[in-house]
Amino acid sequence: MAHGLAVQWTVRLGHHLIFMRKTSLPSAMRKRLERAAAHVMKNAHAPYSNFHVGAAILLTNGKIFSGCNVENASYGMTNCAERTAIFSAVAQLGPKIEIRAVAVANDHGVACSPCGACRQVIYEFGPDALIFFQGAHGPKQAHITELLPEGFRLQ
Repeated sequence: MAHGLAVQWTVRLGHHLIFMRKTSLPSAMRKRLERAAAHVMKNAHAPYSNFHVGAAILLTNGKIFSGCNVENASYGMTNCAERTAIFSAVAQLGPKIEIRAVAVANDHGVACSPCGACRQVIYEFGPDALIFFQGAHGPKQAHITELLPEGFRLQ
């Protein structure tokens, strides 16, 4: 168990052996990430959408970084909370970081999973990351490969 992340292998489907990695995070750590995301969400700069988003990432070294969305009058220049958190971690620790988990929160209580660009950036730095977010029917958890099945890394 590395920094509270449990990894297990399971076998399924009778005659067929299918090995699947099952990853989980202790509920206390998930709640800590969710609180960090909700806290930083209040710092969002969202004068155009009025949709405040916060994200917190847990690295394999146990450190947590957070970020919020920062909108711009030139909408394409807007930065999402997830990428803000990741870029902050890279700025402080360098490009060799590895993400274990990401929590996303928003101030409207609506479904809000990472966008496509954020999914690819999460995958680049955490190909085995767990993502916690608000789904259409309540809190949801997904592995990054569920959200981005064909992610790639140039390594």
